[in-house]
Amino acid sequence: MTVVAAVIERRDRRLLIGQRRRNDTSPLKWEFPGGKIREGESPEAALARELQEELGVTLVKSIEIGRVRHRYAETPDELEIRFFAAAIAESELAPSTFEKVAWALPKELGDYDFLAANRELIAQLATGRIKPAEILESAQEAGAS
Repeated sequence: MTVVAAVIERRDRRLLIGQRRRNDTSPLKWEFPGGKIREGESPEAALARELQEELGVTLVKSIEIGRVRHRYAETPDELEIRFFAAAIAESELAPSTFEKVAWALPKELGDYDFLAANRELIAQLATGRIKPAEILESAQEAGAS
């Protein structure tokens, strides 16, 4: 099973994270918005659909920044998670699938109880090895030249 997740960074460097609902699998764990890729759907199309469904926002652009394979004890199948640096059109969110959402500085991510599969990415974001907004910006500049 393949899942996409958006790492959305605001101008103030804060990243958007969501807390899973109490009655969800892995209740109250934090994650980046996203979800499963449907059959015949591209990762980018899945990301756009998931962001619209979960947050009511429009994906403007995205670039893959990492992949993780993870198997949770409660599921038989290995999960492939594709993380994307993502830019959205709206500044206002309408979260519909999360207990709550937060904008956290990269160095604060360690203070949240994230899903295990997110740990490596969290470490890279917290140490500044991955900077989503810069990745999107440099890709845009490369495309313009």
